[in-house]
Amino acid sequence: MDTASKLLHLLEHWIEHNDAHAQTYREWAERAATSGLASAAEHLEEAIRAVDRANEALRKAEQALGPAGRHTT
Repeated sequence: MDTASKLLHLLEHWIEHNDAHAQTYREWAERAATSGLASAAEHLEEAIRAVDRANEALRKAEQALGPAGRHTT
């Protein structure tokens, strides 16, 4: 497997992995908020935004690979 193909595979994996973590963070942010743990919920929401920003950068890296990286994940 060449470097571009391997990188594309890794990027896809990292994005999916980040999405799964972000979903868990969302669930726990909701639980924290409904349990009166507003500050913890805010910090979890901040983490979700950071994961979203990371995924934006990872998607740009996919696009930078050219036609092979232009599909949706």
